[in-house]
Amino acid sequence: QVQLVESGGGLVQAGGSLRLSCSASGTIFGIDAMGWFRQTPGKQRELVATITSGGNTNYADSVKGRFTISRDNAKNTVYLQMDSLKPEDTAVYYCDADAFSSPAQARARLYGRYWGQGTQVTVSS
Repeated sequence: QVQLVESGGGLVQAGGSLRLSCSASGTIFGIDAMGWFRQTPGKQRELVATITSGGNTNYADSVKGRFTISRDNAKNTVYLQMDSLKPEDTAVYYCDADAFSSPAQARARLYGRYWGQGTQVTVSS
């Protein structure tokens, strides 16, 4: 199995910055895409940003130009640099990874999708 552990959340004033990290561990035979999502009470989880193993990125329109996703493939870790934070960025942030947990899965390109436990980000006005 694969476990994801996030860190870096907290309380920050509007206009400030935070950097989230998410490390994958366990039985891993490669990770395809990794990403960050966020969720507020009563709303569906929404995409923030994704990054492929080759470094191609995709961002939600609401965070373009303010957030930067990156990854260290050697460490199975994905990062989210969040700048110019706004109160509407307040949410629980979750990372996810499309990981292969066996050589057979890797050969067949059949990944399992794994989620972290979430980290709270609160932006005060």
